[in-house]
Amino acid sequence: MTDRAKYRLWEILPGTLTWTTLLGAVLLSFIKPIWAIYCIIVFDLYWLFRSSYFVLWLIISWFRYRRESTRDWYHLLQSLPRWHDIWHIVFLPTYQDEISVLESTFQALINSNYPLDRVIVVLAGEGRDSAHFEKISAVIRTRYASLFAHFFITLHPDHLLHEIKGKGSNLHWSGTQMQKEIDRLGIPYHDLIVSAFDIDTVVHPQYFARLTHAFLTSPYPLRTSYQPLAIYNNNMWESPSFSRIVANSTTFWLMTELSRPERLLTFSSHAMPWQALVDVGFWQKDVVNEDARISMQCIVHYHGDYRVTPMYIPVSMDTCYGGSFWKTVRNQYRQMQRWAWAVEHIPYLATSFAKDPQMPRYLKFRYLWMLIEGTYTWATASLLIFILGWLPLTVATHRAADLVLVQNAPYILEGLMRSAMIGIAVSVLVNASLAPQAAHRKWLKFIILIGQWVLLPITLIAFGSLPAVDSQTRLMFGKYLGFWTTEKVRKK
Repeated sequence: MTDRAKYRLWEILPGTLTWTTLLGAVLLSFIKPIWAIYCIIVFDLYWLFRSSYFVLWLIISWFRYRRESTRDWYHLLQSLPRWHDIWHIVFLPTYQDEISVLESTFQALINSNYPLDRVIVVLAGEGRDSAHFEKISAVIRTRYASLFAHFFITLHPDHLLHEIKGKGSNLHWSGTQMQKEIDRLGIPYHDLIVSAFDIDTVVHPQYFARLTHAFLTSPYPLRTSYQPLAIYNNNMWESPSFSRIVANSTTFWLMTELSRPERLLTFSSHAMPWQALVDVGFWQKDVVNEDARISMQCIVHYHGDYRVTPMYIPVSMDTCYGGSFWKTVRNQYRQMQRWAWAVEHIPYLATSFAKDPQMPRYLKFRYLWMLIEGTYTWATASLLIFILGWLPLTVATHRAADLVLVQNAPYILEGLMRSAMIGIAVSVLVNASLAPQAAHRKWLKFIILIGQWVLLPITLIAFGSLPAVDSQTRLMFGKYLGFWTTEKVRKK
C-alpha cells in the first residue's frame, strides 16, 4: 500500500466512526429499541462521569487562573538570572482587519509591564490585501514602531505553490523572512521566544513577564511550548447570546486542558522557542489549523520529547460577532467548521508515528487516542444525548408499553440529565467571574449572562456536532477545506 493510500485511510477513519455511530443508533432504535435504550443509558452514565471530571478540572483551573493572573510576575522575574537576556518576537498576521482591531492589540502590547526594548513585533500582511494593508500598516508604524526594540512589516506574496491561503502560510513566510533579520541582529536563537497571535489578541499586562518566567524556570525551555488562557471578552457584550456561549465553552474546554498538560496542544495564540520553530521549518503552509499543528510538528521532530506548558495568564480575543444576528450565525458556524477540521491532524500524526521507531509507543497511542476520541465525541455526543437518545424510547413505547424498562427509562434519563446540570451551574459561575463588567445596565446584562445558558443544547448541536460532522464528512470524501479568516467586527 502506498503512503498516500495509508494517509487516505486515516482521513476516512473519523467520518466513518461518526456516521457508523449515528446511523447505527437510528437503525438499532427501530430494529432493537430495548438494546438501544440500554446503550443510551450507558452512554449517558459515561457522559455524566465525563462531565463530573470536566467540572473538577474546570474548578482547579479557575483557582489557578485567579492566583496566577494577580501575581506580580515582573517582580518575581527579576530574581532570576539572565532574565534581561531574553528576547520576545511577536507575530501578528492580519488580513482585511480594521485599524481599530490592530490598535487595541498594539495598545495592550505597549501597556505590558515588561521592557519593550526586548520585544520585536512583526506585522504580517497578505499580498492579496496589499492596498488595505499598506494603509493600516503605515498608521501602525507611525504610532507604535518606535516603542519597540524592532518593528518589521512583511507581505506574504499571493499564489505561491503548495500553500493554503491563510494564517499558516502567512506565518511561514514571515517566519522565514524574520530568520534573516534575527541572524543579522545577532540574537542567539536560544534566547528568543516566539508569540504567534491572532490579530485581535489583547495580552494581559503580565503576559511577557509570565512567559519569560515560565521559559527560564522550565526544565526543558527549548523543547516546550507555552499556552496562555484564551478568553473572548473583547466584544462580548456586542455578541448574541449563542455566540457568547460558544466562546465561553471554548474557554472552559481550554481551562480543563491546561489542568492536564499531558494532553495539552497549542491552541490559537501561543508561544514557543525560536530554536524549536527553526528546527521544524516554521509553521506548515498547507494546513488549516496551524496552531495545534506546530506543537505536533515539534512532537514528531523531537521523537516525543516535547511538551506544552500551561500558563493561566489570560489573553483576550473577539467572539464571532459579524455585525448582525444572521451574519454572526454564519461566521460562528464557519469558525467551528474550521476548528473541527482538526481531524486533519490524525492522518499526519498516524503516518509520522509509523515512520518513527524512536518515539515511545505509549506516547504515540496517547496522542492518537486523544485526537480520535476527541473528534469523535465532538461530532456525536450532543446528537446522541439530545436527539437520538429519545428515538428508541418513542419506538419502544409504541411496541412494548408494558415493559418496566420502557416505562422507567424516561425518568432514568431525566435524572442523569439533572445530575449533569451541576456542570452547567459551575460553568455559569465561572463565566460570570471571567466576563468583563458591562458599561451600562449591569444587572440586566448579568441576568442575561446567567439565563443565556438555557441555549446550551442548541449551541452544542448547531455549533458543535453539526460543523464537526460536516468537516469529518468532507475529509472522508477528500473535499478538503480551505482556510476561512474569522471576520473581526467591533461596534463603533
